Amino acid sequence: MKALAITNQKGGVGKTTTAVNLAACLAAEGRRVLLIDLDPQGNATTGAGITKKEALPTVYQLLIGAATLAEVSIQTEFGFDVLPANRELAGAEVELIDLSEREYRLKNALQAGHATYDFILIDCPPALNMLTVNGLVAADSVLIPMQCEYYALEGLSDLVETLRKVRAHLNSRLEIEGLLRTMYNPQSTLTQQVSGELESHFGSKVYKTIVPRNVRLAEAPSYGKPVIAFDKSSKGAQAYSALAKEILERVAK
Repeated sequence: MKALAITNQKGGVGKTTTAVNLAACLAAEGRRVLLIDLDPQGNATTGAGITKKEALPTVYQLLIGAATLAEVSIQTEFGFDVLPANRELAGAEVELIDLSEREYRLKNALQAGHATYDFILIDCPPALNMLTVNGLVAADSVLIPMQCEYYALEGLSDLVETLRKVRAHLNSRLEIEGLLRTMYNPQSTLTQQVSGELESHFGSKVYKTIVPRNVRLAEAPSYGKPVIAFDKSSKGAQAYSALAKEILERVAK
């Protein structure tokens, strides 16, 4: 079982898009996948076809110890399971402060799923808060989606520093699994420059797969579907299928 936290402290970089579509593509490759929505906005939940009103209990109940993994998990029609989230999760921030082992709540709750799943994907909120810390402590490694633009590199150095602190104090096995270039525009000189800098700094940690800007990929969430279920022939679907295969190749090594 491999647990991946999909995180970036900068919002709008394709984090939730990556979480939902990677879950669907790994499931299409025959893997047993659990997607955890740790963002109170609940976008991964709706992107996987679950209406937030239906989704009770949620990951909030799991974190505060009011429900088990089996009680919260919902099967989707796309071959993977989801631990859903809604606005209620925003309250967990405050409540977790007073709970014992507050940074380890998610990790402890997931013990029951280790034999059930091949991959656990954790969609973290775009902020360094107690929810994100729970995601990083529960994960084996981190997948970082990022746009190739100037501010992205600045944000990346902050994120690397955060990961160093989490590794030092809470989760010594945490490492960067890979960096994923998203919303890629090959016509932009800046995009190419930033992409080149990423490759020179992080080497093989940068995935070969690049996710382009793609209208079908952007439209799919409003239909409550991963892009491979919405338009399998689209460039977005092909990119996430390629990413799933690349991740499986790396895991097999």
